[in-house]
Amino acid sequence: MGPVEQRVVGGDVERGRRIIAAIECGACHTIPGIQGAHGIVGPPLTDFAERKFIGGVVPNEPTILVRWVQDAPSVAPHTGMPDLGLSDDEARHVAAYLYTLR
Repeated sequence: MGPVEQRVVGGDVERGRRIIAAIECGACHTIPGIQGAHGIVGPPLTDFAERKFIGGVVPNEPTILVRWVQDAPSVAPHTGMPDLGLSDDEARHVAAYLYTLR
């Protein structure tokens, strides 16, 4: 049985892609579909939608992912992922894009 397809209510994939590029997530991560996103500080986000956990610590579920991309330290205080200062809408769009990575 394959992974369950995750959807983010109110998330726009294309807007998420643009936000990821604009805030330069690729400085830390390798991210398919994002020009120049070849970072090696954080894990590669290739096949992100198929992962069971976010950051290896919390379930990969839409509501948790939205919180994670917005302010990961509030979810997992010892993570290296910073508080990105994204709005709720921006975080939903980013999460929607990440769930296209299969």
